[in-house]
Amino acid sequence: MDRKIRVGIIFGGKSAEHEVSLQSAKNIIEALDKEKYEPVLIGVDKSGKWLLADNSEFLLNSGDPKLIKLSGEKNQSIAIVPQSGGKISNLDTSYQEKSIDVVFPILHGPFGEDGTVQGLLKLANIPFVGASVLGSAVGMDKDVMKRLLRDAGIPTPKFIAAKENEVPGYNKLIEILGSPFFIKPANLGSSVGVDKIKDETSFDKAIKEAFKYDRKIIVEEYIEGREIECSVLGNDNPIASIPGEIIPSHEFYSYEAKYLDENGAKIEIPAKMDEDTAKNIQELAVKTFKILCCEGMGRVDFFLKKNGEIFVNEINTIPGFTSISMYPKLWEASGISYAELIDKLIQLAIERFEKECRLKTSYDGG
Repeated sequence: MDRKIRVGIIFGGKSAEHEVSLQSAKNIIEALDKEKYEPVLIGVDKSGKWLLADNSEFLLNSGDPKLIKLSGEKNQSIAIVPQSGGKISNLDTSYQEKSIDVVFPILHGPFGEDGTVQGLLKLANIPFVGASVLGSAVGMDKDVMKRLLRDAGIPTPKFIAAKENEVPGYNKLIEILGSPFFIKPANLGSSVGVDKIKDETSFDKAIKEAFKYDRKIIVEEYIEGREIECSVLGNDNPIASIPGEIIPSHEFYSYEAKYLDENGAKIEIPAKMDEDTAKNIQELAVKTFKILCCEGMGRVDFFLKKNGEIFVNEINTIPGFTSISMYPKLWEASGISYAELIDKLIQLAIERFEKECRLKTSYDGG
């Protein structure tokens, strides 16, 4: 291909993690090799509308994570339609904009990280970065994810999933999970709607808060241990980065600690541990990635107890790419620069797409 590869970067989204996505997109765009790639910016506003963003001013207050937002000026409403082969349809003018060759979805949470956008991109016949439909959906739903890990023999904290009017009482949960325990929306990330429950007075409020974000919640045992993270990269033969550690200054690694409070957590890369423990974490990260049908990228989060026990907490199939995000930082410490990482992820997307295109779609009796 003589011309630059056009990379559609989709960001924002109809999710409580909208602002995190904007921060991630800003850093990916800045790191993209402009000699090789031409970014095509597609912002999704909070109502779910897709907008072809102006490259020069697609974000407002981009330096402030508390005020950052998608610019509405000069943006045109667009759509990607099935079997378009990457062509963008302008809904304002009925004009067909230039096509895109590959998509880098950086939509955190529901309506982006859960298989919905991945399904649309498969129907549109466009290669895209990251897990496909199944891996995305499984990785987003903590209930299904943890059941698959548990059944595969991967150590993960005890949990109960429940819909409204199905949540066991506080004393029953103490009996099953011990105290304290966590309450989380089943389908969300960035610690949005998460509460650590130490007594009955905060229990009902936390339940109501979690149900604001999802129709299903997770109640999970508290594991006292270090918070370790490991990045995974690849399709059929994924590799793991060196592990890193999050040391939160808050009660736990909350949304505020991650994105709003610059002193919310200390990061140690590499994490201080012996070689065997680091190797076990890397092997578990890759195994988790494969069990959950992931591709391209993923960040696996662990708890490491004092006695050396390792528990897989969850996987993030579209990990953060903000200035403090662990996924790119861990790869940088492992010898892959930010720009090189973005390049590898795009190439992995194209490689998978080309393999899928060689699959037969009709039966000829052979």
